[in-house]
Amino acid sequence: MSAVLAEPETTWRTVPLSEAVEISPKADRAVLTDTTLVSFVPMAAVGAGNGQIDTSTIRPYAEVKKGYTHFRDGDVLFAKITPCMENGKMAVAHGLHNGVGFGSTEFHVLRPRAGVDSRYVYHFVSGAKYRNEAAHHMTGAVGQKRVPVSFLERSEIPLPSLHEQRRIVAEIEKQFSRLDQAVASLQRVKAQLKRYKASVLKAAVEGRLVETEADCARREGRGFETGAELLQRILDTRRSQWKGKGKYKEPAAPETSGLPELPEGWVWATYAQLGDVTTGFTPPTIDTSNFGGALPFMKPTDLDAGANVASAREYLSMQGAAKGRILPAKSILVTCIGATIGKTGLSSVPCATNQQINALSVVTATVLPEYAYYWTASPGGQRQIIDNASATTLPILNKSKFAALPVPVPPRTEQHRIVAEVDRRLSIVREVEAEVDANLKRAQALRQAVLARAFAGTSS
Repeated sequence: MSAVLAEPETTWRTVPLSEAVEISPKADRAVLTDTTLVSFVPMAAVGAGNGQIDTSTIRPYAEVKKGYTHFRDGDVLFAKITPCMENGKMAVAHGLHNGVGFGSTEFHVLRPRAGVDSRYVYHFVSGAKYRNEAAHHMTGAVGQKRVPVSFLERSEIPLPSLHEQRRIVAEIEKQFSRLDQAVASLQRVKAQLKRYKASVLKAAVEGRLVETEADCARREGRGFETGAELLQRILDTRRSQWKGKGKYKEPAAPETSGLPELPEGWVWATYAQLGDVTTGFTPPTIDTSNFGGALPFMKPTDLDAGANVASAREYLSMQGAAKGRILPAKSILVTCIGATIGKTGLSSVPCATNQQINALSVVTATVLPEYAYYWTASPGGQRQIIDNASATTLPILNKSKFAALPVPVPPRTEQHRIVAEVDRRLSIVREVEAEVDANLKRAQALRQAVLARAFAGTSS
């Protein structure tokens, strides 16, 4: 990567940003009529960290002249509210209809003065160094903190000649273009890995990943315990060992009409037949003694890591855990509400969950927890979750519906082979994913290094 350097003869000045740009200038409303069509740019139309802006939404001036921020082609939009500012929602406005735009009131508008290039300003204020400094000067309540105009006015920007600014911008964007190509390639690899993982899980729970126990038994001239026999044995044992309150309630068998045919020796069961299905709880937050212990308290955001989830963002004391139920290690955790419904994890340690998570604690003599997790995370398992969630604005899969979902159960020895082969293949996927993620972080660090070098204001 070539360095972005100032030309030796260039004189750099460090000036207040307010000398380089006009901050939130007033609109020239004399040139606009109520029927003038202008671009409308909400916060969602500006990309995070990439300078992209969508100006395709068009509205008449009459609809936007009150309650929105005005800008024009060449202005720099700077998101002032958290977390948009920290995420780098900034862009140079361009391609505006009639050269005019209106948008979110959460934008500061920076209009370059004569002799100042808008792309140069954008690259400076969008850099991590400037955003970090801006974050430290935010004011307001938590969740509604904003960068004040006073910070922008007092902050400083290194300012060479216009010619040098444009040379620097050209070099930055050349380097960024190369990095963007590399990032796009890495993202394609991630997408391919995701598809491969899904295909492995699909093959595993359809009996196509390893030799079936039925085929093994025929080849070796022996008999075997089928999935149906295994399930019945476990159900009989659970019934005979029942020590709960009241009469034992037999878990319902699955409704198999419409389900695909299973391999020889497999059987359809329900989550309820395989173990205990529970929903989490919310400890009273007014009592801080409920928190700060050693028991992970899982929420949907903690399931990002997928299998073998151990860490959480919150931990309960034993007093807090007593408000609900402690799940044993190897419980399958499934988000049961909202846009992230179906997000799945396998707990590697005892834990508790909030009420947005359904959990299955399996009778391990029936199915391996890892196998039950792989089914739940597979395309077929995910489709069952989505298809059976309530059809509302906020999809919900309550405990009873989750408990009744079907699970294909292979013979016990076949489960072991399936889990071992899935683990082998996915361990390779995880290694590649880790390398890809490391390279993506490296690319982001290189972007910031390019900007730091560009605005160093030195020829050395």
